[in-house]
Amino acid sequence: MADEANAQEATNAKITEIIDKSIIQDPIGYLQAHQDQIISFGLDIVSAAAILFVGWLLAKLVYKISYTVMTKASIEQTVSKFISNLIKYAVIAFVITAALAQVGVQTASFVAIVGAASFAVGMALQGSLANFASGVLLLIFRPIKVGEVVEAAGQTGSVQEITIFTTTFLTPDNKVIIIPNSAISSGTIINYSRMEKRRVDFSFGIEYGSDLKKAKEAITKMFENDERIIKEDGITVVIGSLGESSINVTARVWCNGNDYWDVYFDNTEKVVTALTEAGINIPFKTVTVINQK
Repeated sequence: MADEANAQEATNAKITEIIDKSIIQDPIGYLQAHQDQIISFGLDIVSAAAILFVGWLLAKLVYKISYTVMTKASIEQTVSKFISNLIKYAVIAFVITAALAQVGVQTASFVAIVGAASFAVGMALQGSLANFASGVLLLIFRPIKVGEVVEAAGQTGSVQEITIFTTTFLTPDNKVIIIPNSAISSGTIINYSRMEKRRVDFSFGIEYGSDLKKAKEAITKMFENDERIIKEDGITVVIGSLGESSINVTARVWCNGNDYWDVYFDNTEKVVTALTEAGINIPFKTVTVINQK
């Protein structure tokens, strides 16, 4: 107990000695004794403030220039704003570090702490960061655009929205599907709308023993009467394969991408009438039952 009391008294004496010598006891004397240091520190404060002010103006100027350049380069607006803001805040971070160094703050440890914190946050959000990076790539390189019909990540639909983290599809049966961007960029993307024209493939079965020339002429005439089909790209009607109960006729025609499904469904229906009028039978599977008594 005595040792603890002696230690406490020594501590109190030391604190008293410090206070006696501090600015509280003799503020005028303290200011006069440390005049040079105070002036130097004041100038450092003014310099740091000037660095912050000029740096802030510079950051705004860099943002404006980068955004203008990317907009003229036809980069997606979302990406342009994000990258411009990223550059802006990087400049601001550099300016703050320079201002702290100007007033004597040791910035090495500060930068190390920020770096360690950034690493920890990155590890915790690595899935979100992967989606973010994929979103930036989708918006920059634009393998898909809003309004296009695409197949990606096992889903098919019209692209409604592309954001930094997710992409929204609208399916033909009016379902909204939200897909993480990493799932889209890491897989195969089939874009059904990018090209102006598309080829429509058909396969029709006719009965064995049918007049093949007559059948091909009837199918060709059916396509020639369809104004949506681009005749300049040719109409192909050939024997594609020989099935178990039918001769399979393969037909290929070209049309505008927006007419694809109308051309496909309409001509799949019309071919029945065209072949019937030409006297060509469409086969169907039959089962013969032999009853042995």
